[in-house]
Amino acid sequence: MAALELQRTSTAATSDPEKPIAGNSVVSGGEEEEDDDDVSPVEQVRLTVTNTDDPTQPVWTFRMWFLGLLSCALLSFLNQFFAYRTEPLIITQITVQVATLPMGHFLAKVLPTTRFTIPGFGSNRLTLNPGPFNMKEHVLISIFANAGSAFGSGSAFAVSIVTIIKAFYRRNISFLAAWLLIITTQVLGYGWAGLLRKYVVEPAHMWWPSTLVQVSLFRALHEKDEQRMTRAKFFVIALICSFAWYLVPGYLFSTLTSISWICWVFPKSVTAQQLGSGMRGLGLGAITLDWTAVASFLFSPLISPFFAIANVFIGYALILYVIVPVAYWGMDSYHAKRFPIFSSTLFTSDGQKYDIPAMVNENFELDLVKYQQQGRINLSLFFSLTYGFGFATIASTLTHVAFFYGREIYERFRASYKSKEDVHTRLMRRYKDIPSWWFHSMLGLTLLVSLALCIFLNDQVQMPWWGLIFASAMAFVFTLPISIITATTNQTPGLNIITEYAMGIIYPGRPIANVCFKIYGYTSMAQAVSFLNDFKLGHYMKIPPRSMFLVQFIGTILAGTVNLSVAWWQLSSIENICQEDLLPPDSPWTCPGDRVFFDASVIWGLVGPKRIFGSQGNYAAMNWFFVGGALGPIIVWMLHKSFPNQSWIPLINLPVLLGATSMMPPATAVNYNSWILVGTVFNFFVFRYRKQWWQRYNYVLSAALDAGVAFMAVLLYFTLGMEGIRLSWWGTDGEHCNLAKCPTAEGISVDGCPVV
Repeated sequence: MAALELQRTSTAATSDPEKPIAGNSVVSGGEEEEDDDDVSPVEQVRLTVTNTDDPTQPVWTFRMWFLGLLSCALLSFLNQFFAYRTEPLIITQITVQVATLPMGHFLAKVLPTTRFTIPGFGSNRLTLNPGPFNMKEHVLISIFANAGSAFGSGSAFAVSIVTIIKAFYRRNISFLAAWLLIITTQVLGYGWAGLLRKYVVEPAHMWWPSTLVQVSLFRALHEKDEQRMTRAKFFVIALICSFAWYLVPGYLFSTLTSISWICWVFPKSVTAQQLGSGMRGLGLGAITLDWTAVASFLFSPLISPFFAIANVFIGYALILYVIVPVAYWGMDSYHAKRFPIFSSTLFTSDGQKYDIPAMVNENFELDLVKYQQQGRINLSLFFSLTYGFGFATIASTLTHVAFFYGREIYERFRASYKSKEDVHTRLMRRYKDIPSWWFHSMLGLTLLVSLALCIFLNDQVQMPWWGLIFASAMAFVFTLPISIITATTNQTPGLNIITEYAMGIIYPGRPIANVCFKIYGYTSMAQAVSFLNDFKLGHYMKIPPRSMFLVQFIGTILAGTVNLSVAWWQLSSIENICQEDLLPPDSPWTCPGDRVFFDASVIWGLVGPKRIFGSQGNYAAMNWFFVGGALGPIIVWMLHKSFPNQSWIPLINLPVLLGATSMMPPATAVNYNSWILVGTVFNFFVFRYRKQWWQRYNYVLSAALDAGVAFMAVLLYFTLGMEGIRLSWWGTDGEHCNLAKCPTAEGISVDGCPVV
């Protein structure tokens, strides 16, 4: 990025409040030289973040509030709207960064500059237009828009609980209980972040690498743009092209979403379609011409560095094209041929879909008699391996970070207490800090409301009051170490399986209690880490802390409310939403992410891990993945120490390799194929051979593609989808790989499949 190539500059300290201020500097021989107090101890920060600030720049502007509220509401609407689609598109914070820049400049030109007073607010004269649109306003708008999602996840995670209750279990939950559940889990994370801000935001050694990408983009967008093809003009052109093209795969020719040509060549071969299907198989040769398939689940490949794409590709190829075929066709592991090779559905031992509602009693708990009648739950081979590799990824992340980064983390954490304040922390002292009691009061109130939810609406959320205390303690204990790991290594260990596993053992038979425990335990922690990440961005960009607090808090409430309202509307208005067997073949409302969330509630909550991964289940051997994952990085570290001259050894990142397919399911092979291909083209070839173009337009293109697709998809739904107007021809009849969902074992009879 352009900002990374800028030379570090210094500005002489001045008492003039109208000029930017910097830290201490020494003038020698006509040149300014910064002393040690004026530089960050982290080189990447020194190269990316300016050590100057202009405290006179206005941030509480009409433009900020208007664009911030609009962006937050629109982003929450779009991300929730797309969440139920087969290829869910997540509109990221970078899209807001790019899209709101020309809007901010436009408002700065057209809004009146007249000053006025508001009765009851003192004698201060206010104006809708205090001058040019500045970077601090822009940062606050982006943080506003991102307040409702943990690390760009798109929408509040707790909405999935509402979805599985209404769409999968066919039970009811009140809007009030759902709203309280969503808001408390979001705000609880904000409380943890407030308690830990002093430890992982202000210290210079807690540098949060991912924020530097945003800092670089903000600086690049606000530099003077004198090129003939400005970024704004390029954004508009790319948005129009994306908007127009999505009419083809989004409505006219939906088969282009997954071009699985092997299925077309072998229309009667189950094995060929298992190999070639991009959505139900291994996706050999499957490609897409639909941006939603490229960017869904894994986010836009244009914003992922190539080394990450390469690591994902290696892990993906090893798992999908080596381990899975050997285990399925070669070893028939866990009677794999009785079931589809790739599916998140739960099965009986004879290959039929498990009747989940039949084993749920009137109290929304497991009916043991009905469960025993159907027998043990069986998973497709890939789904079972997904959990195994998930176990290994968790364990390997912890040992990898401990052995490869442990000393660095420890030294940086010690240095954060011993070292003097760096220039950025000193510059932030000019602004009023957030009183601790704000966070303490908010955290206490949130816990009280959550306890009331668990006690007085227990029939809807199932989780007992002690479960909330346990989940909150778990989140509090893990938030600090996870934040330190993220702040120093850019790796965030995912602990969702640990929360599911723990509650499943302690309190089995209750699916909603399990997912509520996961939301309060894991998701509030993830939300806290996301808030801390935003706090660090505000720290680098010199945003007044109280402005950050208010923007994040209001954005969180607004986003959660919009998420739930949109989900409630869709669940009520779209017939058979999430019921793939009852939907038309070209219907996009299959809810792949929530299907996996539902299956997890059955596995960990309703049935419980003892009956799946314990002595009473078929998959007890999967627990050995914990051991293998923990030992793997230790072996790599020992090899590195034994052969220090072999530079390729430390490049073996087992958490990335083992977790490469962590999004599958709900992601499918065509998502990975297209994501890897597009990411390689732009972040290897274009970056290497057309670097100037990449610096100017890469992120802008990503934002335009996201926005164009989003607007066309919404337009299609409101103009054609709600009226039930559909095209029906070969090009809208799915990917034509219906046999990919079939088993290949002898004697297994499944509707729509040939008997072997």
